[in-house]
Amino acid sequence: MAKKTLVMIYGGRSTEHNVACRSAAFVYRSLDRTKYDLHLVAIDKGGDWYPQTETSGWEAAPLSLPVDCDRPRKLASHQPLNPREALAALCGLETTALSDCIFFPMIHGLSGEDGTLQGLFELAGVPFVGPDTLGSAVGMDKVVAKRLAASAGIPVVPFVEVNEEMWSEGKDSICRRAVDLLGLPLFVKPARLGSSVGIKKVKTADELPAAIEQALAFDDKVLIEIGLEVREVECAMLGTTRAKPSVVGEVILNAEFYSYEEKYAKDSRASTRVPADLTPELTTEIQKLSIRLFEVLSLYGMARVDWFLEKKTGQIYFNEVNTIPGFTEVSHYPLFWSKSGKDAAGLLSDLIDLAMRRAQVKGALKREA
Repeated sequence: MAKKTLVMIYGGRSTEHNVACRSAAFVYRSLDRTKYDLHLVAIDKGGDWYPQTETSGWEAAPLSLPVDCDRPRKLASHQPLNPREALAALCGLETTALSDCIFFPMIHGLSGEDGTLQGLFELAGVPFVGPDTLGSAVGMDKVVAKRLAASAGIPVVPFVEVNEEMWSEGKDSICRRAVDLLGLPLFVKPARLGSSVGIKKVKTADELPAAIEQALAFDDKVLIEIGLEVREVECAMLGTTRAKPSVVGEVILNAEFYSYEEKYAKDSRASTRVPADLTPELTTEIQKLSIRLFEVLSLYGMARVDWFLEKKTGQIYFNEVNTIPGFTEVSHYPLFWSKSGKDAAGLLSDLIDLAMRRAQVKGALKREA
């Protein structure tokens, strides 16, 4: 069969731009080139799109893909008349070429993982890897995801939501309410960021206002959670709405929480135990809960589901879901699947096949009553 083209869009405007470039390098290194051609499109930190048409000078196995903004971009021969033509023009492709393309958004965080880019793909009618617009948006918003999980009977850590308008109207009352309801310590998180950006552990009430201010600098919605003593365990998911779980892994920390630095710094003291040191019954329970959560949040294709396991009680709590999980050389999503017997090339092929399957199903739907 003729090779399909995988169009990988990477980088992006979010605070996770550099991580996305490292994740893109995993795909660049691992994709089975006998089955797929790879077309690269980088988005710089300002949001401009740059097709990477000259890659001959790149390393064979880079740890991070560059964002070359210096080469002239191919202009469309006419003004795009619809989203399909606009997407093709942004990617430096002819519109007719899209029929042989599958899109892989390798952008973590805002404007890539939150449903905005997925909406463009759906408007253009192209197959793409990962959850659709709804699943991406729901998964990105920690507050919405937790509320949906709780409504389905999945335990979540007690939390308080704060948005920019609420904060401007009553800072003191919000801080008092959070401490009264949740106690101390607390974790303050931007509601729609990943890679632990903007997260702060608060040990005293006096520290809370500055932590909220810091989180609001990254997002206009903030999550304040009770700070339990927990183990952090994770499960990778792959499949349709009822996806299959990987082995369960555990993050072993030598820090107060799994911060951005602990995730990506060369001198990180964090390690990963795969499989996690859990009883078979507890492992099965986490996998079952991950399957259920994947369904409840309307996810598809891939996700990494993160759980808290309270040390004192053994209670499992849903922490968050990542719908475009990290694919760096130290990331857990490909690691967990490798420990489950699926190599990198096979994992990418499965994700592409799932994207094509969904496109076929949606393409067969009636457009008229």
